[in-house]
Amino acid sequence: MDLLDKLKQRRGPLGQHAKAAEGYYMFPKLEGEIASKMQFRGKERLVWSLNNYLGLANHPEVRKADADAAAAFGMAYPMGARMMSGNSNYHEQLEQELAAFVGKPAAMLLNFGYQGILSAIDALVDRHDVIVYDAESHACIVDGVRLHQGKRFMYKHNDMESLETQLKRATRLIEENGNKGAILVITEGVFGMSGVQGDLRGTVALKQKYQFRLLVDDAHGFGTMGATGAGTTEAQGITEGVDIYFSTFAKSMASIGAFIATDADTAEFLRYNTRSQIFAKSLPMPLVIGALKRLQLLREEPALREQLWSVVNALQNGLKARGFNLGKTMSPVTPVLLSGSLGEATALVVDLRERYNIFCSVVVYPVVPKDVIMLRLIPTAAHSLEDVKYTLDAFSDVAEKLRSGSYQREGVVAMS
Repeated sequence: MDLLDKLKQRRGPLGQHAKAAEGYYMFPKLEGEIASKMQFRGKERLVWSLNNYLGLANHPEVRKADADAAAAFGMAYPMGARMMSGNSNYHEQLEQELAAFVGKPAAMLLNFGYQGILSAIDALVDRHDVIVYDAESHACIVDGVRLHQGKRFMYKHNDMESLETQLKRATRLIEENGNKGAILVITEGVFGMSGVQGDLRGTVALKQKYQFRLLVDDAHGFGTMGATGAGTTEAQGITEGVDIYFSTFAKSMASIGAFIATDADTAEFLRYNTRSQIFAKSLPMPLVIGALKRLQLLREEPALREQLWSVVNALQNGLKARGFNLGKTMSPVTPVLLSGSLGEATALVVDLRERYNIFCSVVVYPVVPKDVIMLRLIPTAAHSLEDVKYTLDAFSDVAEKLRSGSYQREGVVAMS
Protein backbone atom coordinates (compact mmCIF):
# COMPACT_ATOMS: atom_id res chain seq x y z
CA MET A 1 0.00 0.00 0.00
CA ASP A 2 1.20 3.52 -0.78
CA LEU A 3 1.88 5.54 2.38
CA LEU A 4 0.12 8.72 1.25
CA ASP A 5 -2.93 6.77 0.02
CA LYS A 6 -3.05 5.13 3.44
CA LEU A 7 -3.13 8.55 5.12
CA LYS A 8 -6.09 9.59 2.97
CA GLN A 9 -8.02 6.59 4.26
CA ARG A 10 -6.99 7.02 7.88
CA ARG A 11 -7.56 10.79 8.21
CA GLY A 12 -7.46 10.67 12.02
CA PRO A 13 -10.00 11.48 14.77
CA LEU A 14 -10.16 15.19 13.88
CA GLY A 15 -9.47 14.99 10.15
CA GLN A 16 -12.53 12.84 9.54
CA HIS A 17 -14.66 15.94 10.29
CA ALA A 18 -12.68 18.28 8.05
CA LYS A 19 -15.28 18.77 5.33
CA ALA A 20 -18.00 19.82 7.75
CA ALA A 21 -15.81 21.62 10.28
CA GLU A 22 -12.87 23.34 8.58
CA GLY A 23 -13.01 27.10 8.54
CA TYR A 24 -15.76 27.27 11.13
CA TYR A 25 -15.27 24.86 14.02
CA MET A 26 -11.66 24.02 13.14
CA PHE A 27 -9.05 26.39 11.71
CA PRO A 28 -11.34 29.44 12.02
CA LYS A 29 -9.91 32.82 11.05
CA LEU A 30 -10.15 35.59 13.65
CA GLU A 31 -9.12 38.84 12.01
CA GLY A 32 -8.34 42.40 13.05
CA GLU A 33 -6.56 43.74 16.11
CA ILE A 34 -6.20 41.23 18.95
CA ALA A 35 -8.88 42.34 21.40
CA SER A 36 -12.03 41.21 23.16
CA LYS A 37 -13.91 41.82 19.90
CA MET A 38 -12.58 40.60 16.55
CA GLN A 39 -13.85 39.82 13.07
CA PHE A 40 -15.01 36.30 12.19
CA ARG A 41 -16.48 35.62 8.74
CA GLY A 42 -17.07 39.32 8.17
CA LYS A 43 -18.83 40.10 11.45
CA GLU A 44 -17.62 41.42 14.79
CA ARG A 45 -17.71 38.80 17.55
CA LEU A 46 -17.06 38.90 21.27
CA VAL A 47 -14.11 36.51 21.62
CA TRP A 48 -13.52 34.28 24.66
CA SER A 49 -10.97 31.94 23.06
CA LEU A 50 -7.61 33.73 23.31
CA ASN A 51 -5.05 33.01 26.04
CA ASN A 52 -4.17 36.71 26.17
CA TYR A 53 -4.72 36.70 29.93
CA LEU A 54 -3.21 40.08 30.79
CA GLY A 55 -4.18 41.80 27.56
CA LEU A 56 -0.54 42.29 26.59
CA ALA A 57 -0.96 41.31 22.93
CA ASN A 58 -1.93 44.86 21.99
CA HIS A 59 -0.53 46.80 24.94
CA PRO A 60 1.02 49.98 23.48
CA GLU A 61 4.35 49.51 25.29
CA VAL A 62 4.54 45.92 24.08
CA ARG A 63 3.74 46.86 20.49
CA LYS A 64 6.40 49.59 20.59
CA ALA A 65 9.03 47.27 22.08
CA ASP A 66 8.29 44.62 19.44
CA ALA A 67 8.43 47.17 16.61
CA ASP A 68 11.60 48.89 17.84
CA ALA A 69 13.41 45.57 18.30
CA ALA A 70 12.35 44.37 14.86
CA ALA A 71 13.57 47.63 13.32
CA ALA A 72 16.89 47.43 15.15
CA PHE A 73 17.67 43.75 14.68
CA GLY A 74 15.30 42.21 12.12
CA MET A 75 13.99 38.68 12.66
CA ALA A 76 17.22 36.89 11.69
CA TYR A 77 19.48 38.09 14.51
CA PRO A 78 21.11 36.26 16.20
CA MET A 79 21.91 33.61 13.62
CA GLY A 80 22.48 29.99 14.57
CA ALA A 81 21.77 27.90 17.65
CA ARG A 82 22.66 29.53 20.97
CA MET A 83 25.41 27.00 21.68
CA MET A 84 27.22 27.85 18.44
CA SER A 85 26.58 31.47 17.41
CA GLY A 86 23.11 32.53 18.54
CA ASN A 87 23.67 33.78 22.08
CA SER A 88 23.35 37.39 23.28
CA ASN A 89 23.33 39.51 26.42
CA TYR A 90 19.59 39.97 25.99
CA HIS A 91 18.97 36.21 26.00
CA GLU A 92 20.96 35.87 29.21
CA GLN A 93 19.26 38.89 30.78
CA LEU A 94 15.84 37.41 30.08
CA GLU A 95 16.85 34.11 31.66
CA GLN A 96 18.15 35.87 34.77
CA GLU A 97 15.00 37.97 35.16
CA LEU A 98 12.68 35.01 34.65
CA ALA A 99 14.56 32.92 37.21
CA ALA A 100 14.44 35.70 39.78
CA PHE A 101 10.73 36.29 39.20
CA VAL A 102 9.70 32.67 39.83
CA GLY A 103 12.16 32.21 42.70
CA LYS A 104 14.74 29.91 41.12
CA PRO A 105 18.54 30.28 40.82
CA ALA A 106 18.68 29.86 37.03
CA ALA A 107 16.58 29.59 33.89
CA MET A 108 16.89 28.39 30.32
CA LEU A 109 15.07 29.89 27.34
CA LEU A 110 13.15 27.62 24.97
CA ASN A 111 12.13 28.46 21.41
CA PHE A 112 8.65 26.98 21.84
CA GLY A 113 6.66 25.61 24.73
CA TYR A 114 5.49 22.35 23.17
CA GLN A 115 8.79 21.22 21.66
CA GLY A 116 10.71 22.67 24.61
CA ILE A 117 9.14 20.69 27.42
CA LEU A 118 8.96 17.58 25.23
CA SER A 119 12.70 17.77 24.61
CA ALA A 120 13.48 18.70 28.21
CA ILE A 121 11.71 15.58 29.49
CA ASP A 122 13.75 13.53 27.02
CA ALA A 123 16.96 15.12 28.33
CA LEU A 124 16.14 14.76 32.04
CA VAL A 125 15.63 10.99 32.11
CA ASP A 126 17.46 7.93 30.81
CA ARG A 127 16.29 4.34 30.34
CA HIS A 128 16.90 3.50 34.01
CA ASP A 129 14.65 6.29 35.28
CA VAL A 130 10.89 6.14 35.91
CA ILE A 131 8.40 8.88 35.01
CA VAL A 132 5.20 9.24 37.04
CA TYR A 133 2.72 11.68 35.51
CA ASP A 134 -0.83 12.98 35.92
CA ALA A 135 -3.48 11.33 33.74
CA GLU A 136 -4.72 14.68 32.40
CA SER A 137 -1.33 16.06 31.45
CA HIS A 138 -1.16 18.23 28.35
CA ALA A 139 -0.23 16.64 25.02
CA CYS A 140 3.28 18.14 25.16
CA ILE A 141 3.95 16.21 28.38
CA VAL A 142 2.40 13.03 26.99
CA ASP A 143 4.59 13.24 23.89
CA GLY A 144 7.67 13.85 26.04
CA VAL A 145 6.79 10.78 28.11
CA ARG A 146 6.38 8.78 24.90
CA LEU A 147 10.02 9.48 24.03
CA HIS A 148 11.12 7.94 27.32
CA GLN A 149 12.79 4.56 26.84
CA GLY A 150 12.28 3.51 30.44
CA LYS A 151 9.20 2.83 32.52
CA ARG A 152 6.42 5.34 33.00
CA PHE A 153 3.43 5.15 35.32
CA MET A 154 0.31 7.31 35.09
CA TYR A 155 -1.63 8.29 38.19
CA LYS A 156 -5.29 9.33 38.42
CA HIS A 157 -5.83 13.03 37.90
CA ASN A 158 -4.90 15.01 41.03
CA ASP A 159 -5.32 11.86 43.14
CA MET A 160 -2.60 11.75 45.79
CA GLU A 161 -3.48 8.21 46.83
CA SER A 162 -3.03 7.07 43.24
CA LEU A 163 0.21 9.06 42.97
CA GLU A 164 1.54 7.38 46.09
CA THR A 165 0.65 3.95 44.68
CA GLN A 166 2.64 4.71 41.52
CA LEU A 167 5.54 6.11 43.55
CA LYS A 168 5.66 2.83 45.47
CA ARG A 169 5.74 0.91 42.17
CA ALA A 170 8.45 3.17 40.77
CA THR A 171 10.56 2.96 43.94
CA ARG A 172 10.30 -0.83 44.03
CA LEU A 173 11.24 -1.11 40.35
CA ILE A 174 14.32 1.05 40.80
CA GLU A 175 15.43 -0.95 43.82
CA GLU A 176 14.99 -4.21 41.89
CA ASN A 177 17.20 -2.80 39.12
CA GLY A 178 20.08 -2.01 41.44
CA ASN A 179 19.20 1.64 42.18
CA LYS A 180 20.52 2.77 38.79
CA GLY A 181 17.56 5.04 38.17
CA ALA A 182 15.61 7.90 39.68
CA ILE A 183 11.99 9.13 39.66
CA LEU A 184 10.60 12.20 37.87
CA VAL A 185 7.03 13.26 38.73
CA ILE A 186 5.30 15.53 36.19
CA THR A 187 2.11 17.51 36.71
CA GLU A 188 0.60 20.90 35.86
CA GLY A 189 0.06 24.05 37.89
CA VAL A 190 -3.26 24.79 36.15
CA PHE A 191 -4.84 22.21 33.87
CA GLY A 192 -5.76 24.17 30.78
CA MET A 193 -8.98 22.38 29.89
CA SER A 194 -10.67 22.23 33.31
CA GLY A 195 -9.00 25.18 35.06
CA VAL A 196 -8.29 22.94 38.06
CA GLN A 197 -5.06 23.59 39.93
CA GLY A 198 -2.69 20.67 40.31
CA ASP A 199 -2.35 19.45 43.89
CA LEU A 200 1.19 20.70 44.17
CA ARG A 201 1.12 20.88 47.96
CA GLY A 202 0.05 17.26 48.20
CA THR A 203 2.67 16.20 45.67
CA VAL A 204 5.48 18.04 47.44
CA ALA A 205 4.40 16.55 50.79
CA LEU A 206 5.05 13.07 49.38
CA LYS A 207 8.73 13.96 49.13
CA GLN A 208 8.91 13.24 52.85
CA LYS A 209 8.21 9.57 52.09
CA TYR A 210 9.63 9.03 48.59
CA GLN A 211 12.67 10.19 46.67
CA PHE A 212 11.70 11.97 43.46
CA ARG A 213 12.07 15.25 41.60
CA LEU A 214 9.08 17.32 40.52
CA LEU A 215 8.53 19.03 37.14
CA VAL A 216 5.55 21.41 36.93
CA ASP A 217 4.12 22.76 33.69
CA ASP A 218 2.60 26.10 34.73
CA ALA A 219 1.66 27.46 31.31
CA HIS A 220 -1.72 28.75 32.51
CA GLY A 221 -0.53 29.75 36.00
CA PHE A 222 2.44 31.96 35.15
CA GLY A 223 1.29 35.59 35.17
CA THR A 224 -2.19 34.81 36.48
CA MET A 225 -1.74 32.96 39.78
CA GLY A 226 -0.07 34.02 43.00
CA ALA A 227 0.29 37.33 44.83
CA THR A 228 2.76 38.67 42.27
CA GLY A 229 1.76 36.53 39.29
CA ALA A 230 4.76 34.25 39.74
CA GLY A 231 2.54 31.24 39.21
CA THR A 232 0.70 28.40 40.88
CA THR A 233 3.79 27.48 42.88
CA GLU A 234 3.63 30.93 44.49
CA ALA A 235 -0.14 30.64 44.96
CA GLN A 236 0.24 27.32 46.80
CA GLY A 237 3.36 28.37 48.71
CA ILE A 238 5.55 25.51 47.51
CA THR A 239 8.09 27.22 45.23
CA GLU A 240 11.00 25.51 46.99
CA GLY A 241 9.42 22.08 46.60
CA VAL A 242 9.19 22.28 42.80
CA ASP A 243 12.51 21.26 41.29
CA ILE A 244 11.87 22.17 37.64
CA TYR A 245 9.41 24.94 36.73
CA PHE A 246 8.24 25.33 33.16
CA SER A 247 6.09 27.95 31.48
CA THR A 248 5.41 29.27 28.01
CA PHE A 249 5.25 32.83 26.68
CA ALA A 250 2.14 31.92 24.66
CA LYS A 251 -0.36 32.64 27.45
CA SER A 252 0.11 35.61 29.82
CA MET A 253 3.05 36.92 27.82
CA ALA A 254 1.11 36.80 24.51
CA SER A 255 4.20 35.86 22.49
CA ILE A 256 6.32 32.91 21.37
CA GLY A 257 8.89 31.07 23.45
CA ALA A 258 9.11 29.42 26.85
CA PHE A 259 11.49 28.81 29.75
CA ILE A 260 12.53 26.32 32.39
CA ALA A 261 13.63 27.59 35.81
CA THR A 262 15.56 25.34 38.18
CA ASP A 263 18.83 25.09 40.08
CA ALA A 264 22.05 26.20 38.39
CA ASP A 265 23.46 22.71 37.80
CA THR A 266 20.25 21.40 36.21
CA ALA A 267 19.93 24.50 34.04
CA GLU A 268 23.49 23.99 32.79
CA PHE A 269 22.77 20.33 32.08
CA LEU A 270 19.68 21.22 30.08
CA ARG A 271 21.52 23.89 28.07
CA TYR A 272 23.97 21.24 26.89
CA ASN A 273 21.51 18.36 26.44
CA THR A 274 18.10 19.64 25.29
CA ARG A 275 18.12 18.64 21.65
CA SER A 276 15.33 20.97 20.48
CA GLN A 277 17.52 23.90 21.54
CA ILE A 278 20.98 22.59 20.65
CA PHE A 279 19.96 21.86 17.06
CA ALA A 280 17.60 24.79 16.47
CA LYS A 281 18.10 28.45 15.67
CA SER A 282 18.13 30.80 18.64
CA LEU A 283 15.01 32.73 19.64
CA PRO A 284 14.99 35.88 17.42
CA MET A 285 15.98 39.11 19.13
CA PRO A 286 12.60 40.90 18.76
CA LEU A 287 10.94 38.03 20.64
CA VAL A 288 13.56 38.20 23.39
CA ILE A 289 13.39 41.97 23.82
CA GLY A 290 9.61 41.81 23.56
CA ALA A 291 9.55 39.19 26.31
CA LEU A 292 11.66 41.44 28.52
CA LYS A 293 9.08 44.21 28.13
CA ARG A 294 6.20 41.81 28.80
CA LEU A 295 7.91 40.49 31.92
CA GLN A 296 8.49 44.06 33.11
CA LEU A 297 4.80 44.87 32.75
CA LEU A 298 3.82 41.60 34.41
CA ARG A 299 5.98 42.53 37.42
CA GLU A 300 5.32 46.26 37.60
CA GLU A 301 1.66 46.58 36.53
CA PRO A 302 -0.43 44.58 39.03
CA ALA A 303 -3.50 46.43 37.73
CA LEU A 304 -3.41 44.14 34.68
CA ARG A 305 -3.77 41.05 36.86
CA GLU A 306 -6.38 42.81 39.03
CA GLN A 307 -8.45 43.60 35.93
CA LEU A 308 -8.13 39.98 34.78
CA TRP A 309 -9.45 38.68 38.09
CA SER A 310 -12.21 41.27 38.17
CA VAL A 311 -13.46 39.85 34.87
CA VAL A 312 -12.85 36.25 35.98
CA ASN A 313 -14.81 36.67 39.20
CA ALA A 314 -17.69 38.49 37.50
CA LEU A 315 -17.94 35.84 34.79
CA GLN A 316 -17.57 32.77 36.98
CA ASN A 317 -19.76 34.05 39.82
CA GLY A 318 -22.39 35.19 37.33
CA LEU A 319 -22.46 31.82 35.59
CA LYS A 320 -22.72 29.95 38.89
CA ALA A 321 -25.53 32.23 40.05
CA ARG A 322 -27.45 31.29 36.91
CA GLY A 323 -27.04 27.59 37.63
CA PHE A 324 -24.19 26.72 35.27
CA ASN A 325 -21.73 23.94 36.13
CA LEU A 326 -18.12 25.18 35.95
CA GLY A 327 -16.57 22.00 37.29
CA LYS A 328 -13.82 22.63 39.83
CA THR A 329 -11.97 25.49 38.16
CA MET A 330 -9.69 27.48 40.46
CA SER A 331 -8.16 29.69 37.78
CA PRO A 332 -9.20 32.04 34.96
CA VAL A 333 -9.97 29.04 32.71
CA THR A 334 -13.77 28.84 32.69
CA PRO A 335 -15.34 25.59 31.45
CA VAL A 336 -19.14 25.61 31.14
CA LEU A 337 -20.45 22.03 31.21
CA LEU A 338 -23.76 21.27 29.51
CA SER A 339 -25.59 18.06 28.58
CA GLY A 340 -26.23 17.37 24.91
CA SER A 341 -25.30 15.43 21.80
CA LEU A 342 -22.71 16.28 19.16
CA GLY A 343 -25.47 17.55 16.92
CA GLU A 344 -26.79 19.81 19.65
CA ALA A 345 -23.29 21.06 20.38
CA THR A 346 -22.72 22.14 16.79
CA ALA A 347 -26.12 23.83 16.54
CA LEU A 348 -25.52 25.63 19.84
CA VAL A 349 -22.12 26.92 18.74
CA VAL A 350 -23.55 28.20 15.47
CA ASP A 351 -26.30 29.97 17.40
CA LEU A 352 -23.78 31.59 19.74
CA ARG A 353 -21.65 32.78 16.86
CA GLU A 354 -24.33 33.82 14.39
CA ARG A 355 -27.19 35.10 16.55
CA TYR A 356 -25.30 36.30 19.63
CA ASN A 357 -21.93 37.07 17.99
CA ILE A 358 -20.00 35.24 20.71
CA PHE A 359 -16.95 33.20 19.72
CA CYS A 360 -15.81 30.60 22.26
CA SER A 361 -14.29 27.15 21.99
CA VAL A 362 -16.41 24.02 22.19
CA VAL A 363 -15.13 20.66 23.43
CA VAL A 364 -16.96 17.38 22.83
CA TYR A 365 -16.32 13.63 22.99
CA PRO A 366 -13.71 12.07 23.19
CA VAL A 367 -12.06 14.94 25.10
CA VAL A 368 -15.05 14.97 27.47
CA PRO A 369 -17.54 12.13 28.10
CA LYS A 370 -20.29 11.39 25.59
CA ASP A 371 -23.31 13.70 25.82
CA VAL A 372 -21.25 16.40 27.55
CA ILE A 373 -20.73 19.77 25.87
CA MET A 374 -17.96 21.94 27.25
CA LEU A 375 -17.89 25.60 26.29
CA ARG A 376 -14.44 26.85 27.30
CA LEU A 377 -14.12 30.56 28.02
CA ILE A 378 -10.85 32.42 28.62
CA PRO A 379 -11.42 35.74 30.42
CA THR A 380 -8.72 38.37 29.94
CA ALA A 381 -7.81 41.83 31.15
CA ALA A 382 -8.94 43.07 27.73
CA HIS A 383 -12.56 42.14 28.50
CA SER A 384 -14.99 44.46 30.25
CA LEU A 385 -17.78 43.88 32.74
CA GLU A 386 -20.18 44.82 29.94
CA ASP A 387 -18.77 41.92 27.92
CA VAL A 388 -19.45 39.67 30.89
CA LYS A 389 -23.07 40.78 31.32
CA TYR A 390 -23.81 40.32 27.63
CA THR A 391 -22.30 36.84 27.72
CA LEU A 392 -24.24 35.81 30.83
CA ASP A 393 -27.52 36.78 29.18
CA ALA A 394 -26.60 34.95 25.98
CA PHE A 395 -25.60 31.79 27.86
CA SER A 396 -28.88 31.81 29.76
CA ASP A 397 -30.71 31.97 26.42
CA VAL A 398 -28.81 29.12 24.75
CA ALA A 399 -29.04 26.94 27.86
CA GLU A 400 -32.82 27.27 27.80
CA LYS A 401 -32.88 26.40 24.10
CA LEU A 402 -30.75 23.33 24.80
CA ARG A 403 -33.10 22.21 27.59
CA SER A 404 -36.16 22.72 25.41
CA GLY A 405 -34.78 20.59 22.59
CA SER A 406 -34.44 23.41 20.04
CA TYR A 407 -30.90 22.39 19.06
CA GLN A 408 -31.92 18.75 18.75
CA ARG A 409 -34.37 19.75 16.06
CA GLU A 410 -31.75 21.81 14.23
CA GLY A 411 -29.27 18.94 14.24
CA VAL A 412 -25.69 19.02 12.96
CA VAL A 413 -24.85 22.22 11.12
CA ALA A 414 -22.11 22.27 8.49
CA MET A 415 -20.77 25.73 7.62
CA SER A 416 -19.18 26.27 4.21
